[in-house]
Amino acid sequence: MAEEHRLQAPRLCVNNCGFFGSTATENLCSRCYRDLQLKEQQAESAKLVLNQSISVPAKEDLVSEPSSSSPDPVDLPSVVEEAKAKPLQQNRCMTCKKRVGLTGFKCKCGMMLCGTHRYPEQHGCEFDFKGLGREQIAKANPVVKGEKLQKI
Repeated sequence: MAEEHRLQAPRLCVNNCGFFGSTATENLCSRCYRDLQLKEQQAESAKLVLNQSISVPAKEDLVSEPSSSSPDPVDLPSVVEEAKAKPLQQNRCMTCKKRVGLTGFKCKCGMMLCGTHRYPEQHGCEFDFKGLGREQIAKANPVVKGEKLQKI
């Protein structure tokens, strides 16, 4: 079979794109063949969707309640609210307003700070570091109680 490939003269792509095609790809170049396959897949998926959309109303006509499995249309105001809910990434120090870019430090209190103000003492941090430490120690070292022994 490899010898047959060598003996065949190169053929131009059927779509006249300027590249060479082969019999394995229906005389198309690799790019045109890939595009052809994508179009076929899209056509098949469109047919499936069309068939499903035709069959779904027939089922809904039999049932008086609308099915909960049918997708609801996207509510535009909810999408806008989600976009507003996402906070913008801060790129300035909250103390001196200097631009920090990629070198900014995010404190546990939630503030973005420059290298000078990254320490809690420098920016008046209100985060309870001692309380956090106590909680971590309490979780890491649970209280162990031994079983009571009966006295003889």
